[in-house]
Amino acid sequence: MGLDIRLPLGLLFALLGALLVIWGALANPAIYQRSLGYNVNVIWGAVLLAFGLLFISVSRRKLQPPAGGESGGQGPAKSPEGQATPDPQAGPDRPHSER
Repeated sequence: MGLDIRLPLGLLFALLGALLVIWGALANPAIYQRSLGYNVNVIWGAVLLAFGLLFISVSRRKLQPPAGGESGGQGPAKSPEGQATPDPQAGPDRPHSER
């Protein structure tokens, strides 16, 4: 299992976004006169919350196995370009397996 930091980062962004949304919703509206009346805490909190939820959803998605399954005993493995990959056991006197 590899290192996947999407879940902790998603949780961090979602938590900070939720805190900003709550802070902006409960704050005095008079402090937003300097920002032309826009409640920037709510706006950027919603952006951070959406970004965090996106990271969480991507990290929770299960990876799909390849359509052909594993190449064990089914002929030479295919690369993403569709070319046969070299046989790792083939030496200079042993040709690649062709089926």
